[in-house]
This record gives sequence, C-alpha cells and structure tokens, in this order.
Amino acid sequence: MTTVIATAATAAGLATHHDHWNGPGPWWPIFPFLWLLFIVGLFASFRFFGMRRWRQVQGYAGTRAGAAKLAERYAAGEIDEQEYERRLATLKRMGSS
Repeated sequence: MTTVIATAATAAGLATHHDHWNGPGPWWPIFPFLWLLFIVGLFASFRFFGMRRWRQVQGYAGTRAGAAKLAERYAAGEIDEQEYERRLATLKRMGSS
C-alpha cells in the first residue's frame, strides 16, 4: 500500500513539476553558424590547394610546350645550337622557380 501511495505521490509531483524549458535559448544560431563556417573552410581549403596544384601542373605544361616549340625552331634551322641551349636553360630556370 505504501508503494501505491509513493507512486501516486511521485506521479502527482511529476505532473505539477515544470522543467522550465522555454526553447533552445538565444545561443541556438551558434551551431548553424559553426557548420556554415566549417563548410566554407572546407571549400576554401580544397580550392586553395587545388588551384595551387593546378598552377604547378600548368606551369610544367607551359615549360614543356615552350621547349617543344624551341625544339621545332632548332629543327627548322631558325636558331643555332648555342641559341637553343641558352633559351632552353632559361626555360628550365623559369620553370623551376
């Protein structure tokens, strides 16, 4: 019998007890803002490192294209061997920096 009375008292107490939860509070925008910041940071880092890699690849491709054109001019007889080696050294020096 005491168990029934104790259970009834607990149920009555829980029914009248308010936990005063009035919503998430004024700080709730912080989490969407942090997610947005994370996504923007992720996008920016991929873009930065991707563009950096793209420039390296394009720079190397440009050096190869320049060397190929220089070889064509040498093969056609437009420039002599000294001019070819000087310009090729310049291309390699510019490509490595």
